[in-house]
Amino acid sequence: MSSRFDLRHAAQICRQGGVIAYPTESVFGLGCDPLNQDSVHRILDIKQRDVAKGLILLSDNLHKLMPFITINSQQQILLQQQSDKPTTWLVAASALTPAWICGAHSKVAIRVTRHKVAAALCSEVPWPIVSSSANPAQKKPARSAMRVHQYFGQSVDCIISGTVNTQANPSIICDLETGAIIRA
Repeated sequence: MSSRFDLRHAAQICRQGGVIAYPTESVFGLGCDPLNQDSVHRILDIKQRDVAKGLILLSDNLHKLMPFITINSQQQILLQQQSDKPTTWLVAASALTPAWICGAHSKVAIRVTRHKVAAALCSEVPWPIVSSSANPAQKKPARSAMRVHQYFGQSVDCIISGTVNTQANPSIICDLETGAIIRA
């Protein structure tokens, strides 16, 4: 488990426009400030990912995600319910959500994490962070800090150590408006 100092250091790097790697429920993620276009494009470049695909916003609580989404009170109640499995929701994006986060979509992908390290990291940042699996295009997502380093070397400013559930699949993806399961 990473120390509180490590998490604060990573959060500071994120706030200052850097790219960080961190463990999530099933894989390591790459993150940055979602409002910093240069940082986001840096992640897209090192992953060789098309901006049109969009990215996930990750937080330790729904409150930090609210400026980026447009929901009604019923949808808010649904988002606040806990699930046994990590769930990424596709939600109507607000006017604040940059095009480089939504990609070619009118919705934004959001997830409130309960992973101990990822949630602790998110608690150190006053807004959500970008969350994209730590892997170059066509490669398997990293499940260890060592694999992140092998993939990206010095392209990432900080790698937070921690464990992931190597038996788990990436998060479920559901459309909040329609209830459709996009990825089980």
